[in-house]
Amino acid sequence: MNTSPDQKQFAPATQRNREAILEVLLQVLPASGTILEIASGTGEHAVFFAPSLKPRQWLPSDPNPILRDSIKAWAEEFKSDNLYPPLELDASQPIWPVEKEKLPNSPIVAIVNINMIHISPWSAGLGLMAGAGRILPSGGILYLYGPYKQNGKHTAPSNEAFDESLQAQNPEWGVRNLEDVVAAANAQNLTLHKTYQMPANNLSLVFRRNS
Repeated sequence: MNTSPDQKQFAPATQRNREAILEVLLQVLPASGTILEIASGTGEHAVFFAPSLKPRQWLPSDPNPILRDSIKAWAEEFKSDNLYPPLELDASQPIWPVEKEKLPNSPIVAIVNINMIHISPWSAGLGLMAGAGRILPSGGILYLYGPYKQNGKHTAPSNEAFDESLQAQNPEWGVRNLEDVVAAANAQNLTLHKTYQMPANNLSLVFRRNS
């Protein structure tokens, strides 16, 4: 990831996966309301998705101030009237700012999380599920994107190598078992609705909040 003088950060994977992800989002997101993005990272996804998802509102967030500055810089260059300023939000916290401050003008109807749960401690993944369980309305959508093991096994050698590199950086990181993710979601009243095969051995997981 490179840093430019104007604070924009760059994640090359965004350029490779954004169109495939958008195609799924257009199929599964509610037709209106606010989409809360957890761990928005550089902001490149946010500025790409927001214009294509109108009239929905897009609310990016990240706990890292450097990345929030990057989101602001991207949003300044690629303006969209349905894109909120980034929110400081740590998914592992028991209460999220949107619960205390009621920030969006329209209700949060979906949560999008791309490439986070394997590059963070498992507590962040559990916090994500808990937050989705608290915030989403009946029928609300939680969308996850990333690599997953299935039945405890990697689905591709590249994913196994990626997993090893993640754990070398931080033993708390790593590609998660799909079954563990689904179980954590079920515990928060979220049911796996649909799975999409994505490029580069990734998956899109679409959970729905039960009534």
